[in-house]
Amino acid sequence: MDPLERIKDLVEKNPVIIFMKGTPQFPMCGFSSRTAAALQDCGAPFAHVNVLADQEVYENLPKFADWPTFPQVYINGELIGGCDITLEMHASGDLKKMVTEATASR
Repeated sequence: MDPLERIKDLVEKNPVIIFMKGTPQFPMCGFSSRTAAALQDCGAPFAHVNVLADQEVYENLPKFADWPTFPQVYINGELIGGCDITLEMHASGDLKKMVTEATASR
């Protein structure tokens, strides 16, 4: 499968997904660690992709949504952003609301 099609499939099939360096249990960078922690704090399940373990995703994800850095968080198929935006949304309560609504409908 084409890497961009595979990314699109992952984004569409998972109500909440983070593309990150490492895993939520073993993050490999501070930005990924803080972003995954914010998602975990929302209390709902989310999918993750370790971009360091998947070279095709690592190389093609920046092209997918024209966002050059990792992590990238998608909710209901829409790019929410990276670490800074996710943490701002977490602080305001918007992230928990969005995650809860996205996962409740599945």
